[in-house]
Amino acid sequence: MSFANPIIEAGVCDLAALFADRAVTPVEVFHAYQSRISGLDGALGCYVALDMARAEQAAHESAERWAKGQALSMLDGAPIAVKCNIAVEGLPWHAGVGAYRERIAHADAPVVAKLREAGAVILGLVNMHEGAFGASTDNPWFGRTHNPWRHGFSAGGSSGGSGAAVAAGLCAGALGTDTLGSVRIPASLSGVFGHKPTQGLISIDGVVPMAWTLDHVGVLGRSAADCARLLAASCGAEAELADEIARPADLEALIGSAVAVLKLDDFAVDEAQKVALRATVANARRLGLEVEEVELEGYDFQEAYRLGVLISGAESMAEHAQMLADHPQGFSEAYRQRMAYGGEQSAAILAAAYRDLAGLAEEARQTLGAYQALLMPSTPTAAFSFEQNQPAAIALFTTLGNAVGLPATAFPVGLDSDGLPLSVQALAWDDETSLGLANALAQPVGAPPAYRG
Repeated sequence: MSFANPIIEAGVCDLAALFADRAVTPVEVFHAYQSRISGLDGALGCYVALDMARAEQAAHESAERWAKGQALSMLDGAPIAVKCNIAVEGLPWHAGVGAYRERIAHADAPVVAKLREAGAVILGLVNMHEGAFGASTDNPWFGRTHNPWRHGFSAGGSSGGSGAAVAAGLCAGALGTDTLGSVRIPASLSGVFGHKPTQGLISIDGVVPMAWTLDHVGVLGRSAADCARLLAASCGAEAELADEIARPADLEALIGSAVAVLKLDDFAVDEAQKVALRATVANARRLGLEVEEVELEGYDFQEAYRLGVLISGAESMAEHAQMLADHPQGFSEAYRQRMAYGGEQSAAILAAAYRDLAGLAEEARQTLGAYQALLMPSTPTAAFSFEQNQPAAIALFTTLGNAVGLPATAFPVGLDSDGLPLSVQALAWDDETSLGLANALAQPVGAPPAYRG
């Protein structure tokens, strides 16, 4: 990244080095982020609730630990934002839905508790698409989250507040959730890194479900290394496993292994995204990776996305059935329609949907078994204006990762001719490999021009 303030420039990983060298304290870092949020977030609309008093206390406690050489982890003192469908004790737990506006979380979700155990400083809650069911974060109850690269454009979704806050330097890293792509889409449109881990690696307890069979908690950061460190703390892994997860795989370990790249001939993808993917493949080959083009025969991207939306609608309606009956006015018409698409189907149709999606996932796994990883666009387009409809196929490529339950990392690969970020994602059999490919192949885009100061 390219922030003028070295504290903000440090991200997650480099903050630990600054703390260890006593170049800066967690309290100074907290105040730097507090100042940026106060001065910049009004125009962006990232945060929907702040927890500054508790965050400042956590920063003081972290400073004392670093001064004594007793840091809880390499995440100790890092300021983190949390998507508002994840429970944070004492803060609203509404998942961007008006009907739940007054609900307060009585305990931290396990993933938040793990971060606190690692010493993270939780700044507050960030905005999201209503109920996580969409990719624009144009929320009728809590406002729009603008893209830091272009005001009036979407930061993606449903974790739009997470992506925008990381990109604009309003947190060092963030938690999001990903059901059909909701971590990787905002990472793509906002020019940052977003990692959807192996299904089940991070607990989804304490998360308002969109579709519990497809939901993942994921992480966003300004580097693959930042994502890896946040991931390790979020899953509370044992020491040895945490050491592995906390660092992306070295490129040398991947050389000689076959990597697939998705053939795009039959997909409606912006030319800039195609060019970026070709450049990424060329770079991978220069670095010594063996890359082979594949079509993923047997996996129907459009059908998998349709089935994912249908299943998500059914499970979302089941989750909110009582509140829908009691307070229907607390749900937008668009959100009710999305839920109804799945929730009003017959049991036979839903049963077939689960069966068919599992079948498509198995077909994909069979093809991918010959490769270490798959490279493909994160999204078919760059960021879009709020004045245009969300592109229908925005989650076309990201749904695959949720269907198969495998880890996938979205990473920036430059800017298009309009100055908007482009992104590629790496889907792999393990988290270290997808993060390692992101680390090796990314072409970071720096900070958005309006937020570099």
